[in-house]
Amino acid sequence: MAPSVTHVTGTVAGGVEVRFTQDGIAVCRFRVTETPTQWDATAQKWRDLEPIPYVCTAWRDLASNAAESLVDGVSVLVKGRITGVKDDSIYLSIDDLGISLRRRIAYTETSLPSPIAARPVTAPPAPQPAAASRPSTGRPGSPPAWWEQKRSANWS
Repeated sequence: MAPSVTHVTGTVAGGVEVRFTQDGIAVCRFRVTETPTQWDATAQKWRDLEPIPYVCTAWRDLASNAAESLVDGVSVLVKGRITGVKDDSIYLSIDDLGISLRRRIAYTETSLPSPIAARPVTAPPAPQPAAASRPSTGRPGSPPAWWEQKRSANWS
C-alpha cells in the first residue's frame, strides 16, 4: 500500500535542523503546527480546535533550501507523505514546501528588490525664492537697475 499524500498548512514551530549523511546529502527536520478552525454557529465566530503537530523531514536541495528559508513562526504549505504517527505527532516526508503569502511577502533570488530600493529617500531641496530682477524703489513698475545705469551712461 502506498503512503498517503497530504497537504498541510501550518506554522513552523522552532528552528530547522540540518544534517548531512556520510555521502554529503542534506537532510533537514522541522516542526509544523496546524491549528484547524471550526465555525461556532451559536457564538457566530470561528474557534480554534486542538493544534495538530507535524514533524517534517526533507532531503537534498529541498532540505538545503528549507534550512536557508524557514524560521520560527513562518506560515508554510507542505505536501508530503505520512510516514508514521508517534508521540502525538504525525511524521511527514516532504515532497514540496512553500511559504504562505497570506500574511507576508516572500522574495526569490530573481525578484529581490534592487539596492536602490533600499536606499533612504531624501527630500528634494526646498525651492529658493527667485532673486529679484529689479531693486525695490518703492514704485511699482519701475525699470530694473541695469536700465537706469545704461540710460545714465547714454546707452553705451
